[in-house]
Amino acid sequence: MQNIPRPEHPFPQMERNNWRNLNGEWQFEFDFGNSGIDRKFYERESLKDKIIVPFCPESELSGINYKDFIPGVWYKRTLTVSEEEGKGRVLLHFGAVDYECFVYVNGKEAGHHKGGYSSFQFDITEFLTTGKNDLTVYAKDDTRSGNQPRGKQCGSFYSSGCDYTRTTGIWQTVWVEFVPKAYIKNVKYYPNISEGQVLITGTVTGSGTFKVSAAFEGKKCGEVSVKSENGNIQAILKLSEIHLWEVGRGNLYDLELTFGEDKVKSYFGLREVRLDNMKFYLNGKSVFQRLVLDQGFYPDGIYTAPTEEALIRDIQLSQDMGFNGARLHQKIFEARFLYHCDKMGYLVWGEQGNWGLDISEPAGIYGFLPEWMEALERDFNHPAIIGWCPFNETWDCGGRKQLDDILRLVYLATKQFDTTRPCIDTSGNYHVITDIFDLHNYTQDPLKFKEYYEAFKTGGDFRDDLSSRQTYTKGLPVFVSEYGGIKWDPASQKEGGWGYGEAPKTEEEFIKRYEELTTALLEHPNMFAFCYTQLYDVEQEVNGLYTYSREAKFDPAVIKAINTKKAAVED
Repeated sequence: MQNIPRPEHPFPQMERNNWRNLNGEWQFEFDFGNSGIDRKFYERESLKDKIIVPFCPESELSGINYKDFIPGVWYKRTLTVSEEEGKGRVLLHFGAVDYECFVYVNGKEAGHHKGGYSSFQFDITEFLTTGKNDLTVYAKDDTRSGNQPRGKQCGSFYSSGCDYTRTTGIWQTVWVEFVPKAYIKNVKYYPNISEGQVLITGTVTGSGTFKVSAAFEGKKCGEVSVKSENGNIQAILKLSEIHLWEVGRGNLYDLELTFGEDKVKSYFGLREVRLDNMKFYLNGKSVFQRLVLDQGFYPDGIYTAPTEEALIRDIQLSQDMGFNGARLHQKIFEARFLYHCDKMGYLVWGEQGNWGLDISEPAGIYGFLPEWMEALERDFNHPAIIGWCPFNETWDCGGRKQLDDILRLVYLATKQFDTTRPCIDTSGNYHVITDIFDLHNYTQDPLKFKEYYEAFKTGGDFRDDLSSRQTYTKGLPVFVSEYGGIKWDPASQKEGGWGYGEAPKTEEEFIKRYEELTTALLEHPNMFAFCYTQLYDVEQEVNGLYTYSREAKFDPAVIKAINTKKAAVED
């Protein structure tokens, strides 16, 4: 795997030894008329061009670097399967394909998936033969349709404001797993700190005994086994040692799961979160969330980090400036990134890239809920995820207001699926039913910014400039989940660079504004978090604390000293 990009296992929570990474060179062809199915591209022996997977054709790293709108793309490669590998089941996995994906094996359709951000898999066993097999992938994408979430992918040719270069087709790792006929399909972990145990539920194919062995830093600290005859598993793993997952310290337990001949490496973090008395509690302790907006863009890979090291570095850069977490903004981040958040004790909010989807009509639910439920299923076990935020800033579409019932349904479905985390229905606006009433406020004058929430400190009225469309319920936890966005481009290389408000004239003026805005939130007794916009510049948007190439604009120690001041709500 040394000669292919992103060779690491893409899903560390379900890692088997018998897998194969399919990244690297694939055959490739544009389909500007979306006519490839009619022309039977899936039966062709070859395609016209080459591409490097998992990078999208809009990126430099793909070898294509095509920036215009791409309605359709085709991929093709050979998949060799030995007689031994074909004795069980062969599962074909895709980290993400934007947007609608059709998969063909040896000229026959093996699967179909909608959703540009969620991971999916197909059992392709019945389509395979021993030896070489043709694997063909077709992806359709229309960011301007109003029928699909596109996040921050720009709906115009040129990137502008806070919208950036688009992503089409495969943009995360593709891999195959060779599993026994009886295997573990999925698991969920429910930690219980007070009892020193974790409830494990899940599903399997076939019948047999499900076994779990836990270790912490190599020392065995728990084991349990249960029989399963109906495809379901439920086991309580008691731990002989208690190591809590904490901010800055992942303290992960390693797990070995077995079911018959199937063996899986996994992990979990022992932690609990709750909201109480307008505060956020991690393991029973009031913790102030010092968050930063992370949009998951890269100059050479667009939506895809060039290396695993780049994923780790983004977390480290944030921590270097005193942030303890991030809003993973308008994008479902790859599982490998979340794994490093888990390891590094980094608090994150799981979010979907809802922009571009018209939710002013009932049909909008079909473009959102199925994919969102896939994201919840994949990411449920990550201890770093301390809350869900399916929507962000649900602005009107074509003069039509959001359909409140869509937000209500998504919120209720999220809470039904996951009772362990809070859910924000739509960050910033317009709230319908939510566990947290968050706001976005890009006021640049620190005095005016502080005045917004001054009365709320002592039980006075809560100020909300969008009160005609959303209503604050007294007692709901509150935080400003977007603020700052201070424009700063010291290199003066980006003419017309975009940011919020009037840029400071000097670095000293920037630091002063940053400190006063941030301190106003840290010192507020009824705020449990902040989220600064943003960690790094993205293309023309120059309000990052780092440049797009991740170079610090300011001394990280200076920003860290501001961010790490004791907050009013902290224990």
